[in-house]
Amino acid sequence: MGWIEFIAAFATFFLSHALPVRPAVKRWLQARLGATGFTVLYSLVSLAALSWVIAAAGRAPVVPLWSRAPWQTHVVLALMLPVCLILALAIAGPNPFSFGGAHNARFDPARPGIVRVSRHPLLLALALWAAAHLVPNGDLAHVILFATFAGFAALGGRLIDRRKAWEMGPDWQRMRARVAQAPMVPRPLSRGSAAARLALGVALYATLLWLHPWLFGVDPLA
Repeated sequence: MGWIEFIAAFATFFLSHALPVRPAVKRWLQARLGATGFTVLYSLVSLAALSWVIAAAGRAPVVPLWSRAPWQTHVVLALMLPVCLILALAIAGPNPFSFGGAHNARFDPARPGIVRVSRHPLLLALALWAAAHLVPNGDLAHVILFATFAGFAALGGRLIDRRKAWEMGPDWQRMRARVAQAPMVPRPLSRGSAAARLALGVALYATLLWLHPWLFGVDPLA
């Protein structure tokens, strides 16, 4: 299949992200699945599409652009820990600025959590993940893959900002200003919940290290 599968996987990934968040489609899905069901389904479909496009890149013809060096692995190891922590702090948390937020009515701009760092923490995690993996993967298919994902994350944040500003009206700018006034490391609503999420992020990091050789055929600790 080679490049054909790679292109098909890419198209599926972007369609699976673009179509469900269109206002009419999102309302239709949420009416049938509920807000939580929509978020779960969207996350599972996104994960499946991401897994396919990564696997397809590994099966594409190898066209080397730069050679691999031992120091490049340390870049990935260093950046993936904050990626896992960001995911743990963001997933299923209230975030009226981005997609996939849960219980947004509970969002407190005085205690915005990870939203103080980024209005789109999941996209920030995606950008860091892509940038980290771009360094040691110097063949054409993986360069296209990770560079595109980094660009997708940067552009996606701007597009979501525009859509949310239109949906929320003046409240978007007012809430954004209030979030900007909060401490960069705000006091959590629940210390126990924050500690549990951080522990989950560390556990995710350790799990990815353990599973990486079986999932992707590369041992990052070797």
